[in-house]
Amino acid sequence: MNNSSIVFLLVYLLCTLSRALRAVLKSLLLAICTAGIGGTFQYGYNISIINAPTKAVQNFINQTWTERYNTEISTQVLTLLWSTIVSIFTLGGLVGASVGGTLAIRFGRKGTLLFNNTFALLAALFMGLSYPSGTFELLIIGRFLTGVNAGISSFQALYIGEIAPRALRGAMAMGTSIFITGGILTVQVIGLNELLGKEYWPILLSTICIPAIMQLLTLPWFPESPRYLLIDRGDDECYALCHFLSALMWFHGPDKYHGEKEDMERERVSAIGIKPKKPWELFTDTSLRWQLLTRFVIHTSQQLNGINAIYFYADYVFTQAGIPADKIPYATVGTGACECITALTCGLLIESLGRRALIIGGYSLMSVCCICFTIALTFQESSPWVPYLSMICVFAFILSFGLGPGGVTNILTTEMFTQTDRPAAYMIGGSINWIAFFFIGMIFPFIVNGLKQYCFLVFLVICCLVATYIFVVPETKNKTFWRFRASFTLERSSLLPMVLRALYCPHRCKTHTQYTKHCIIKGFIISVYLCMNVPEYLEMLNQKISL
Repeated sequence: MNNSSIVFLLVYLLCTLSRALRAVLKSLLLAICTAGIGGTFQYGYNISIINAPTKAVQNFINQTWTERYNTEISTQVLTLLWSTIVSIFTLGGLVGASVGGTLAIRFGRKGTLLFNNTFALLAALFMGLSYPSGTFELLIIGRFLTGVNAGISSFQALYIGEIAPRALRGAMAMGTSIFITGGILTVQVIGLNELLGKEYWPILLSTICIPAIMQLLTLPWFPESPRYLLIDRGDDECYALCHFLSALMWFHGPDKYHGEKEDMERERVSAIGIKPKKPWELFTDTSLRWQLLTRFVIHTSQQLNGINAIYFYADYVFTQAGIPADKIPYATVGTGACECITALTCGLLIESLGRRALIIGGYSLMSVCCICFTIALTFQESSPWVPYLSMICVFAFILSFGLGPGGVTNILTTEMFTQTDRPAAYMIGGSINWIAFFFIGMIFPFIVNGLKQYCFLVFLVICCLVATYIFVVPETKNKTFWRFRASFTLERSSLLPMVLRALYCPHRCKTHTQYTKHCIIKGFIISVYLCMNVPEYLEMLNQKISL
């Protein structure tokens, strides 16, 4: 065989491999889009959809009340009804997250996503009929059902995490965050007054049926999770043999699935005789306590890190920067676009930098933004350029959130737990997320009213605490589920002694890494002490400038 024949053969093999790789990536990308459009896209969509028609819905409630009782509704009752319409969404989300794990075990990952569209269609029907029927109570029922839909939609990450190849798991799981931010951005655009945000609010609230119908038409064409078919349905050997290999080859290619199959086989053998665990069984398993603690920390901090405060102050900052009131909604759309772009950027970086680096970096940048934003809000009136600094802080905080905690949090649950533990872990994490969501919604107005701009110092402490905690959590990138669990189990036994030794006995730190962690923890404690006194220092400085 001459040299030209060898070159031709190599080119032919490379072209064949390239075509096969493109086919696999195309299948995976289509699966992400199909699962996401009726999954976490609905979550982001329904979080923001109620903001645009606030005044129109309140006018409808007032008008309906007057027609029923021949008297105008009092301000207190109107506020109560409106708060119920808004907040019952979180109650529905908690219910959805609590039952989603059971549905994922019984109906499968794909079956759960398909069944979940029932709640979206019913919600669209109820909210669409509320105005023509003159029944505002249908809005409450519809919002509760959208919450259930949003709670179950978090299990989209479970489906994507299980079908993804190990080398692409992080990038594919970023589809969850991309679709959340995409849902928020979409509703911000169509909720503008020029579109559906004013007179056509019943149509706006009913548009949640469109993603549900799209998923019902497309997702049935995709296979179930191969890992679910082999491990959870493995007791039905005929069913598993008929569907497992075809699903595996669909997602990983006919030539590339062998490595993933071996990993799944090893996990199946280790799970023989073990049934999927219930949430309370995870709490009694001592080998999972650090994983559960990590799950609690990252999900609680995702709601308590200050992103809600940033959006609360955004309108005020844009007004101070000279943006006309009728143009502020367009600036708000800019914040949604900013968050969406960072989710896409995070998807490109997650496999190269790893999960820990993005979370630590994101929270560290958010801590810096909290400090800068507090100073900028304190001296907002002192100089004409300060409002523009506040504007920069708003976008920088959103960028930092989307680049780190907003994008990476969802994938960690899939990677930290094995097949039998994962549905229960998603139920626990989802419940924690919705409880924290409800908690921050309840206490946030009191925090803002009591601390004003200094509320960001509270969020500064939270961001620093989480960054410090994640610093000692093992990396999950490119690890099998069992390998990560083994590394977590190995490190958890020495974690607390290491922290105490680094904190109190710096001279006993035996390695450079231990001494570095000592310096970080010690610096963090000093930072917390200084933050407790920052408001007093800033007030004194502000008084001097005023004088």
